[in-house]
Amino acid sequence: MNLSAEQFPRAVRPLLGLLHIDFATRRQPSTLMVLVASLVALIGSLAADILLVAVGTRVFPSTKGYVHFQFLDYSRLTVIGVIVACVGWPLVTRLSSTPRWLFLRLAVVVTVVLFAPDVYIWYQGSSATAVVVLVWMHVAIAIVTYYSLVKLAPVPRGRHAR
Repeated sequence: MNLSAEQFPRAVRPLLGLLHIDFATRRQPSTLMVLVASLVALIGSLAADILLVAVGTRVFPSTKGYVHFQFLDYSRLTVIGVIVACVGWPLVTRLSSTPRWLFLRLAVVVTVVLFAPDVYIWYQGSSATAVVVLVWMHVAIAIVTYYSLVKLAPVPRGRHAR
């Protein structure tokens, strides 16, 4: 079944237009390239996490030993987030004829929403400097994942691309 914006209630259509959700594309990134991009995003995001924790604990020595800087603590959440984003990219390419535009905005919104747990743990008494490092980890993961997907698994150009 082919979806179109006209199949949605009139009240929803302006929102769909605002979000560039038009169901107008049948072009999809290569499954193999999505898998490659996902692996790159996962490795790159974990590497960014490791680097930011190393820099953060060097710049802010009081954060050394911070519970959320333990590899098992942040790596599980990183893996889950990256996998969700990597599943989301092919879905976004089905919804929009301008998938990069939509995916970038979704990445920004999701990243900002993911600041909420950081704010909460800061409110609960965690060090502000440690929380700043966590925030930068979220930003780095978003950047690495976004660029891995849109650059390594792009939507093919052309009218008849699949």
